[in-house]
Amino acid sequence: MGVLDIVPAGVLTGDNVRKLFDYAKENKFAIPAINVTSSSTANAVLEAARDIKAPIILQVSQGGSAYFAGKGLSNDNQQASILGAIAAAHHIRTVAKAYGVPVVLHSDHCAHKLLQWFDGMLAADEAYFKEHQEPLFSSHMLDLSEEPKEENIATCVKYFKRMAPIGIWLEMEIGITGGEEDGVDNTGVDNASLYTQPEDIYDVHAALSAISPNFSIAAAFGNVHGVYKPGNVKLQPELLGKHQAYSSQKLGGKSEKPLYLVFHGGSGSTKEEIKTAVDHGVVKMNVDTDTQFAYLAGIRDFVFKKKDYLLTQVGNPEGADKPNKKFYDPRVWVREGEKTLSARVKEACSDLGNVSECQI
Repeated sequence: MGVLDIVPAGVLTGDNVRKLFDYAKENKFAIPAINVTSSSTANAVLEAARDIKAPIILQVSQGGSAYFAGKGLSNDNQQASILGAIAAAHHIRTVAKAYGVPVVLHSDHCAHKLLQWFDGMLAADEAYFKEHQEPLFSSHMLDLSEEPKEENIATCVKYFKRMAPIGIWLEMEIGITGGEEDGVDNTGVDNASLYTQPEDIYDVHAALSAISPNFSIAAAFGNVHGVYKPGNVKLQPELLGKHQAYSSQKLGGKSEKPLYLVFHGGSGSTKEEIKTAVDHGVVKMNVDTDTQFAYLAGIRDFVFKKKDYLLTQVGNPEGADKPNKKFYDPRVWVREGEKTLSARVKEACSDLGNVSECQI
């Protein structure tokens, strides 16, 4: 039995998202969540998933959403981020099913200061639900980890009560992911904040499970955004096993791994750290820093290799009157970035054990 016996190809919503994550947990693999900023990057990620027959998560950040709409638009009230997220979602929805794999369409970190962006996406979900009986997005993330725990949980509860009835999965974060990403700078946080306590995880579970089972928790275990040499970041993925054991005991031991856990700040992690996290119930791992570099690499290498064909529109080493259009056409050099991005996505899937899950 493969994942396509459990859920359909295309964008998943509602209980199908949970069924996918249940299947991942049971089969001890996780799904990479790749940040996309354009139709080009989105298509490259979907292409990778299709090639290796794997479910995939595509996500947009607040800054990436604004870029998708166009850097020329004002974003003083998050209007470009809202428009861009909606545009990205419609594009991905339009093409996803053609790639033949299940897709989770997600929005990434939303801090308290960005709730206006979250509100705009949720309004779009509700409007889409009225017409299609499902939300536009599969899931959204609230990252209120910088707020006091009680406020973090209360705000998540407030939004989840609105999200659950229309079939939107909630990802929340408790404990801080260090480093800096997309304008959120946690480089100076106290080191103790990088490690979430089991009691805090259970408090989240107790509050949210009273509404719906369709939520996941990004628990901090030393995670840092950005890429670092292995060993420079003190990850402790074994803490995730303690979270599962504590919550399992509090819930009467009905499930050994009752939590759906998320791994943030995964770039630069060792394969052993990733495996340990997956063994302890991680079903989603964010990958952004490495895929950004991968997209650049293909374009960079093409430009270096074809430099003499890119300096002028006419004239190259083959002759002064030879045209260069077939080299500077964006479809040529952008495609090179898509190829290297796609290859890096396949590597991420392999690291997480997410290969051939869509095999019939």
